[in-house]
Amino acid sequence: MKQLAILAAAVAIATAQSYIGRLDTIGGTTYDCWATANVHRSLVNSPRYGIHAVWTYSASTAGTNFPDRNTRYNFYDHSTWAWNWLDVDYMQSGVNVFGHRTGHGVLAADTSGRAVVGAHDDSGLALAWDAAPGAGIFDYSNGPSGYYWPDIAFGDDSVLHVAMSSGTGVSYSHVTGSSGWDSVRVLDSLAFPSYALAASRTGPSVCATWVGDTDAFYMVSDNCGDTWSSRMLLDAPPAFGGDTITRFSMHGLFVFFDSQGRLHITAAVYPEVHDTAYVNPAEIWHWSPDNQPHWARIHHAGCRPENMQGSVGYDAIYADRPSIGEGDDGDLYVAWEQFDSSNVEPQAGRLRAGVWASGSDDNGALWGAGSQLTEKNSSSHRFPCIMDRALPGDPYDTVCVLYLKDSVAGFFVQGEGPATFNPVMCQFVPTDYDGVADGPKPQALSSELAASIVRGVLLLPRGAGHDPIPLGESGLCLKPQLLDAAGRMVLNLHPGANDVSGLSPGVYFLRPSAGGAGTTRKLVIAE
Repeated sequence: MKQLAILAAAVAIATAQSYIGRLDTIGGTTYDCWATANVHRSLVNSPRYGIHAVWTYSASTAGTNFPDRNTRYNFYDHSTWAWNWLDVDYMQSGVNVFGHRTGHGVLAADTSGRAVVGAHDDSGLALAWDAAPGAGIFDYSNGPSGYYWPDIAFGDDSVLHVAMSSGTGVSYSHVTGSSGWDSVRVLDSLAFPSYALAASRTGPSVCATWVGDTDAFYMVSDNCGDTWSSRMLLDAPPAFGGDTITRFSMHGLFVFFDSQGRLHITAAVYPEVHDTAYVNPAEIWHWSPDNQPHWARIHHAGCRPENMQGSVGYDAIYADRPSIGEGDDGDLYVAWEQFDSSNVEPQAGRLRAGVWASGSDDNGALWGAGSQLTEKNSSSHRFPCIMDRALPGDPYDTVCVLYLKDSVAGFFVQGEGPATFNPVMCQFVPTDYDGVADGPKPQALSSELAASIVRGVLLLPRGAGHDPIPLGESGLCLKPQLLDAAGRMVLNLHPGANDVSGLSPGVYFLRPSAGGAGTTRKLVIAE
């Protein structure tokens, strides 16, 4: 079994408690309760163009109405390696998608790379279609009135699939073009708006999942949503054993089709003992009908009850809200939020959370040890969504995770804490399963490197801060990075030959593995 490990960031990392990977602040909000149910897709990679990101925005610091609430959008352009809308004041970064008050923003991207954003307003569903990848200029389409809390997904064609609710149950429709809404059909009347929707990029399959009462269900369409299977019960995983009943978190289901059209569902579960439900411990599990057994445990989280120094707060269990994405080589990655029993926000008495992740290279049959990506500090890191398709690299992919960095744990929206300005973060996390690159063998230091001038290939020897540095038994390891003149990461490096022929000529900096030997060196990449 391979294990998920994480490379060094473009900033110095001194200990395992530091943020792992490049960390970008791409926006901000005072609306700190992004989702009362499960996380929906809010970070999408259009491989030829860039990365789309959306979040719920407000700058209001009083009352509960949030009159300026909107869905805000930002775009990371693969051609410039930069976000389109950044401001020194992070609350001004990004652009509002809609011209009026909306909530519950979700994201998809069509086959041409354009973002499509779904939300709801006072009358019902609203869709926004970008003019071009990353343009931030939207055309609008109103959905059926009286329906809210959308989830949206594109398949392998131009059809947009939409799950929604009128307040009870889950319904479905699809849109052809920007305005060709199909009739609405009810999939199930049991579901609170804790449903999720995914569509295959390789065929006509669509899947909807939800939690109703204490059970989880799913339905599948094999013809682009025209007809659906009967409701199927998702049997609970064998999580806790004994006389303990395993229950599904209302916030824990996430559904995904990989690049081969295989179905995946991630779930967060908690124990129920003698009719009493517990938020601690909790577990994250993966389900695929292509695996035997179908369920595989990703992670167990918890502590002894007497060590819980605060409450997890509104609508959460100790580890919750997983999301799943795929690497360029078919590896799977899952991220989730997890509370820290010893890290308490004194203003609200709430535990602070971190973002965790794990990976699998065998379709989810086995998973690596969970790794905390975020720093243990005075912020609470909530509602992580991992990107659907990782950024391909040589030798490592880079996964990205979007999340809220809540300045004071506890939701102002729910009266649990004060209003604060909270950064919206996108974390770039290069991955390395076995800690050893599969690329070229290490070579001696070249004369070009010694002269700090590089043409085409950057050769790194073993040692001198270039070797991976393991962090404990988690599989975590730190690696060197190449930074541009502004200090932004542009390449993940490894001992041996590193191809830099695709980079623009100019000044760069080689940063050694964090905490290792060696110092940051200036390099010149020549034509």
